Amino acid sequence: MTKVLLVEDDANLCYIIKGGLEDMIGGYEVETASDGQEGIRKWKSWKPEVIVSDIEMPVMDGYEMVRRIRESDACIPILFTSGRVSPKDVVKGYEIGVNNYVKKPFLPEELDAHIKALLRLTHAREPERADTFFRIGKSYVFDAERSVLHQEGQPDRELTVRESGLLRILCEGQGHVVRREVILSRLWDTEDDYFASRSLDVFVSRLRKMLSGDPDVRLKTVKGVGLMLEAGRTHAGTEP
Repeated sequence: MTKVLLVEDDANLCYIIKGGLEDMIGGYEVETASDGQEGIRKWKSWKPEVIVSDIEMPVMDGYEMVRRIRESDACIPILFTSGRVSPKDVVKGYEIGVNNYVKKPFLPEELDAHIKALLRLTHAREPERADTFFRIGKSYVFDAERSVLHQEGQPDRELTVRESGLLRILCEGQGHVVRREVILSRLWDTEDDYFASRSLDVFVSRLRKMLSGDPDVRLKTVKGVGLMLEAGRTHAGTEP
């Protein structure tokens, strides 16, 4: 069974969500925490596969908890459940490393669907393909299998699931425009959801900063169409 860490300070709601997940076909193994500080302790000791967390909590809120987790774990899927759905709040969550949002109130089936979508994305690997390494311009090598970006003379950077997925899509289509709806459908399971589109913009900005050390590398936005990665030399292979 999938191990889910549920971080929620409302005891009644926590009980309902936990029971709903455990009653799903296939089921989940659910551990709970009542605030972000306890959530970090449970994450370290219990090693969940997914974290589902509220935002507003005593002791430590969801934002701070995620920020600290992302300092050492860039890959675990994290889902916020909250009534906060303003663009400012959503962008803040994505900027610190949250993978998705579910607006309260929600049905257990809705949460189940979001968790499964995140797990599909996390575990989506293509071991049969040879092009697991991409050399980008003169300074970068992207290891798509390990989700690591190497820059000459700098420490390796571990990418989040969506950062890695987006960079791989752009590397595979380098020199060509990749349509936004294609990216959204592959990484967010949608083509036009407003919050997913805003999230994509956040990840594009993050990739631009990561690749800013090489003037020959450009991540261009083609307005109304999509994105294009341009580099002096970008090619794929089985080794750097």
